[in-house]
Amino acid sequence: MPTPWDPDTPIYIQLYQQVVTRILDGYITEGEPLPSVRKVAAEYKLNPITISKAYQMLQDENIVEKQRGKGLFVKHGVQDIILNRERESFLSSQWPKILQQINRLKLSAEDLLPSTLETK
Repeated sequence: MPTPWDPDTPIYIQLYQQVVTRILDGYITEGEPLPSVRKVAAEYKLNPITISKAYQMLQDENIVEKQRGKGLFVKHGVQDIILNRERESFLSSQWPKILQQINRLKLSAEDLLPSTLETK
């Protein structure tokens, strides 16, 4: 199934974000190898350079490590690092806007909590 790419964001960044999200959600585990550049390029019908750019970003951020002759592997302990980074990002950039909207709509905790509990 083809991925609907966001036309406003470079595909390599979207691929990077997909890998980070999959690690955070536990679909890719620590110590697990990433699929080869060729395999991902063939699966998504993308230029291998695009995949390489995304993988390089993951290496630059110490999320994955290259094992000579074997490929790229998710580093141990990285899930907690990503979780903390994503929480900080959410609280500093997204939450203030959400809170502003909650206040604007005069929503109470009771208005918000039932819908939160139903999604679990």
